[in-house]
Amino acid sequence: MILNISGLSFSYKSRDVLNGLTFSVNENEILGILGPNGVGKTTLLKCINMLLHPTKGSINIEGNDITGWKVREIAKRVGYVPQRIETNRITAFDAILLGRHPHFGATLTDIDLEKVDAAISMMDLQSLSLQFINEMSGGELQKVAIARALVQEPRVMLLDEPTSNLDLHNQVEILQIMKQVTREHKMAVIMTMHDLNMALRFLDRFIFLKHGTIYSCGSRDDITREMIEEVYNIPVSLINVDGYPVVVPDIN
Repeated sequence: MILNISGLSFSYKSRDVLNGLTFSVNENEILGILGPNGVGKTTLLKCINMLLHPTKGSINIEGNDITGWKVREIAKRVGYVPQRIETNRITAFDAILLGRHPHFGATLTDIDLEKVDAAISMMDLQSLSLQFINEMSGGELQKVAIARALVQEPRVMLLDEPTSNLDLHNQVEILQIMKQVTREHKMAVIMTMHDLNMALRFLDRFIFLKHGTIYSCGSRDDITREMIEEVYNIPVSLINVDGYPVVVPDIN
């Protein structure tokens, strides 16, 4: 196991958002965090990345509790791709190079540049490396954001709705890339998603959040119609397509 979360809680002032979450993520595994809007999915990612400080609980990466670590040390182990990616007039190469910042010494080294080149190649961005990111499509920009996180050489990567606002082709491409990246880099990956069917098709294991707690946790074989109806408060049918569960809302 790479990541272990134990008793994680978080509150905004007097409002409890996360309550006693305990789970783990293994090497080569993509864990999906699912649930309706406002249930705390993004807050959970920010707590794991220590952008928000949990009120209770521990976050262990390969046996080390990171809750008291400095930002620079956390960034060497945790990569984060937010839901909204800020753009400015810098090239894709420079944007990805920024991901090496936690590892910088006094000057850039050949190793830093090699890591950037490798990430550009893995994300198939060679032809776009000198293009300004504020001129890129949503799918291209998402690839740059993932490449920037990869050059941090993280053990854990967090992605907040990485397929939102992408067309079907780009959704599939990004998820296929993440499956490949997870295996090749032997990482633990956590991904929030709203598209249940994409999640059930590409991700390995799932946590459903409800009212800030874990309602259920398991593989796609553990998914039931009753579970989805209870979490999302809508009647659904659950059908099998080529061995994968597909959720269909029952709407008259």
